[in-house]
Amino acid sequence: MNRRPRAAGPLRPRLRGSEGRQAELVLAGLASFSLLVLGLIFLFLLRESLPLFKHYPLPAFLTGTEWQPTSTNVRFGLIPLFTGTVVVTFGAAVISVPLALGVALFVSEVAPRRVRELLKPCLELLAAIPSVVYGFIGLLVLSDWIKGAFGLDSGLCALNGSILLAVMALPTMVTLSEDALRAVPESYRHASLAMGASRWETMVHVTLPSARSGILAAMMLGLGRVIGETMTVLMVTGNAAHISFSLLDSVRTMTATIAAEMAECPWGTPHYHALFAVGTTLFLMTFAVNAAADVLLRKEVR
Repeated sequence: MNRRPRAAGPLRPRLRGSEGRQAELVLAGLASFSLLVLGLIFLFLLRESLPLFKHYPLPAFLTGTEWQPTSTNVRFGLIPLFTGTVVVTFGAAVISVPLALGVALFVSEVAPRRVRELLKPCLELLAAIPSVVYGFIGLLVLSDWIKGAFGLDSGLCALNGSILLAVMALPTMVTLSEDALRAVPESYRHASLAMGASRWETMVHVTLPSARSGILAAMMLGLGRVIGETMTVLMVTGNAAHISFSLLDSVRTMTATIAAEMAECPWGTPHYHALFAVGTTLFLMTFAVNAAADVLLRKEVR
C-alpha cells in the first residue's frame, strides 16, 4: 500500500562559504545580545524589587487592596493597580479587536489596490503620533464628550484611556492581521468560490479560520503595547488608586503609578523598591503576552 509522504517542514537554507559562515555568526551574536539585554533588564528589576520584601511581605503585596505609599501605615497593595490595568486593557480590546479585524479584512480582501495603497500608510502613521499627543486629545476633546454623554463629574476615566489605547493599538493589529490574511493561499479562496460560496462566506468560513493563529498573535501583540503604555493613561484615566471594574470610574494603571511616583520617592526606601516590584510584575505580564503571541505565530508558520 502506498503511503502519502509527510509534508516537509519549512526550509531553512544555510549560508555557504566563509562569508556565509561569518554572516551566520554575526546574526547569532546579535540575537544572543538581544537575549542578554532582556535578561539583564529583568535581573536589574528583580534586584531592585527584592529589598521590599525584607520589610513588607510578598503575599500582602500581591493580594493587598490598598496602595498608600505615603501614609503613616504604608500599604503597597498591587490589586488596585492591577485592576486598573486590566479594566483599561479590556476596554481597549473590546474596541480595537473588532475594528482592527474589520479594517484588515477590508484592506486585504475587499479594497481596490489604490485604496489599499492609500489606507496602509495612513494606518501606519497612527503609530508615529507621540503618546502625549493622544493624551492631549483625551484631555481637551474626549473627556468633555464622555462627561456630557454619560453625565459624569469628570471625563477622566478608564473609558477615555481605553478609547485612546484602542486607536494606538490599531496599526500593530491591522498590519499583522492583514499579513496573516494575505498569507492564506489563493487556491483556498478559489476553491471556496468554485463550490458556490459567496465572497463574504469565503472570508468568514475559509480565509479567517485559515489565518486565525496569525490574527490572534496580532491582537495579542497590539494588546501588549496597550499594557505597557504610560503617558496616555497617566493623563486621561484620573489616577485614582482604588478597585473598580467600571469603565466610567477613574482608575490608575501600573505604568501610570511608576511614572507618577518614581521621580518623587527617595532612593532606597520601601516605596522606591515597591515601584520596582510593580515594574517587575508589569515586565512579566508583557513578556507572557508577547511569548504567547510568538507561540501563535510559530503555529501559523507550521
